[in-house]
Amino acid sequence: MNETFEIPLWAGLLAVGVGAMQGAMFASQFRDRRLDLLGVAIIGISSGFGGGMVRDIVLSEVPAVLTTNWYLLVATGAALFGMLLERLISRLGPLVTLLDALTIGLFGAIGTTKALAMGLPDVPAIFVGVISAVGGSILRDMLLSMPIALMHVGSLYAVAAVSGTTSLVIMRNFDVPVLLAASICVGITVGVRVLAVLFNWTLPEQRTINGIPKFRRPPR
Repeated sequence: MNETFEIPLWAGLLAVGVGAMQGAMFASQFRDRRLDLLGVAIIGISSGFGGGMVRDIVLSEVPAVLTTNWYLLVATGAALFGMLLERLISRLGPLVTLLDALTIGLFGAIGTTKALAMGLPDVPAIFVGVISAVGGSILRDMLLSMPIALMHVGSLYAVAAVSGTTSLVIMRNFDVPVLLAASICVGITVGVRVLAVLFNWTLPEQRTINGIPKFRRPPR
């Protein structure tokens, strides 16, 4: 592995911590689900671990979150802090959205960087970054028995992740320093996601094609 691409422990812990805090805050909003503290903590930890575990399984590696004690400790602490924030702050929508976008950006940058470090071509590296970015949110929604947000109109999770990870790959092809490229990747991802929420940007909704359109020849 090229040492230039080595991911520092603090970066992985930051991504896991933000993901776990966001997941716990998100889950705490649903009073009707009657989740206990353990349930909210589990959802938070799963949100923090999901993206990294999916990434490492795809890359045929032992998940990084299992290689040191710090990941579980940070994820648990961040999830408990997320529950505390939910009880102290009302109207958490904007904060949850921002943390959600930051989680996508961090995991996207780390996943793409790690894939490039292992010698993957550009397009597969972007793919690994995207599934790493959205893995935690998918696992969170599944545990809450909710429709997976990624697959529904209005989320733009994948679009934000693709925008950021693609920019990272392009910058690395021009030898932009890794830390700078990753920071810009996170910024672009957060920007696209937040703007999509603010301005209701969506992709076109799927429509059934009832028939093959017929083209008539113009009259002579």
